[in-house]
Amino acid sequence: MSDLLKQRLQLLDTNAHLPLLAKGLRGIERETLRVDTDGKLMLTPHPVELGSALTHPLITTDYSESLLEFITPAEQDISIALDKLDLIHRFSYSRFGAQMLWNNSMPCELPQEKDIPIAWYGSSHIGMIKHVYRRGLALRYGKSMQCIAGIHYNYSLSEDLWKLLKKEDGDTRSERDYQSESYVALIRNFHRYSWLLMYLFGASPALSKNFLRGRQHDLETLSEDTLFLPYATSLRMSDLGYQNNVQDGLVPPYNNLLDYMRSLSLAVRKPHRPYEELGIKKDGEWMQINANVLQIENEFYATIRPKRVIKLGERPVEALCARGVQYIEVRCMDVDPFEALGINLKTSRFLDAFLLFCALNDSALTNEAEGEENLSNFALTVKQGRTPGLMLQNQGTSVSLRQWGEQIIEQIAPLAALLDKQTETNEHQQSLQAQLDKLRDPDLTPSARVLAAIREEQGSFNQFALKQSHYFAEQFKARPLSEQDAVYFEELTRSSLAQQAQMEQSQSGSFDEFIEDYRSRTSSQICCDGL
Repeated sequence: MSDLLKQRLQLLDTNAHLPLLAKGLRGIERETLRVDTDGKLMLTPHPVELGSALTHPLITTDYSESLLEFITPAEQDISIALDKLDLIHRFSYSRFGAQMLWNNSMPCELPQEKDIPIAWYGSSHIGMIKHVYRRGLALRYGKSMQCIAGIHYNYSLSEDLWKLLKKEDGDTRSERDYQSESYVALIRNFHRYSWLLMYLFGASPALSKNFLRGRQHDLETLSEDTLFLPYATSLRMSDLGYQNNVQDGLVPPYNNLLDYMRSLSLAVRKPHRPYEELGIKKDGEWMQINANVLQIENEFYATIRPKRVIKLGERPVEALCARGVQYIEVRCMDVDPFEALGINLKTSRFLDAFLLFCALNDSALTNEAEGEENLSNFALTVKQGRTPGLMLQNQGTSVSLRQWGEQIIEQIAPLAALLDKQTETNEHQQSLQAQLDKLRDPDLTPSARVLAAIREEQGSFNQFALKQSHYFAEQFKARPLSEQDAVYFEELTRSSLAQQAQMEQSQSGSFDEFIEDYRSRTSSQICCDGL
């Protein structure tokens, strides 16, 4: 354990400071496809019974009308967020009729590309720019990739805790800058160790054959309709999923928030000829926000992002520049097909301990060589993570995945114990032991369990995923909301629809003017002001 981590553990392990660990916030964004009872993609519009996808605070869509996104409020205890995620699922099922949620990261057998519906958010300028952005994604990457689902885990530490650490460090920066750069340090450590999350929680070792649309691949055939890799953990996070060669090296390993924002700001200003050839407009209709490497900052497919809650119409980089980093968003977690919510409390407790370790531990500055090593370790783990004796690279030295994983778990143990002391439970330490068991027995990992279950379904990924989806659909439908909760969700539905209608009726100016103004706010000044 580093000296810095020891000092910080001692600082927090006091009656005066331990309560600060309870004041951070956690939230979950869960993506999931709507399918019919046969596991076919629903091509119907976003159900109006769920409210407005544009303005509802808890239920929206991601890329497609068929790809729901459930968003929990930020809570001090992740168990509360999970309870609220459960309520969102149960409400949705009360409005679904003959459809259900696909409980897997990799999509069902998809229809032809042209038939996958792009998400629609109404005719307001804000709604239209969200739709145009998704049109651009369809042109650039195809629609199939956009139908992959994941779990996003939002995490923050208390601002009072950052103030305490700043004082203890004797740091002279502003509180905002100290907090922002501390989150960047967390992100550096996350990149060093995130391969471990893929081994422990990756749950997509197989996929439907039709997902690849004839693309070249190195997968093996498991059955007539299923491709896989025998030791893969997360094909979703491999070069078959959320990868984009155009973005390679787009955001180099960064050591401060300014470097990160400059890289993104450059990417949303830099023209890319193949995207120019696709056209920005067609027959007077906007097909992309622009023809640059990125249309907007969120197009960058990162496994983790520094975040700040944005105001209506504000760009993410503008928010970071103006107010600094507020929280981080972990984006590499697969949907766990054995869990009704796609994630459970035990996994969440480990994530909290893991991220606290990344936040409080030493975080040396990084460089291109380490960035390549981190990417290589991650890529090896998602495609070969359960290979017996798999070796990774730790600062240029070969080390077995199992040995390194056990070392990381050992370093996280005091943080899990501290979190358990604060919560008066042993849940963090129990979760740590469960992860250690996976390192010692790869058959306990979700990816191994998924492959075993698929083999029980004649090797068919679709049959396995459909079976799991039906199972959890029945569970949700068997637990209707209380009258109080039903009234709450019905009011959210009504108010969100009314808010969208009001936005559409009250806006002024043309969409062309609106989008040109939005595009103009990519000047290099964005990443310099306020820093």
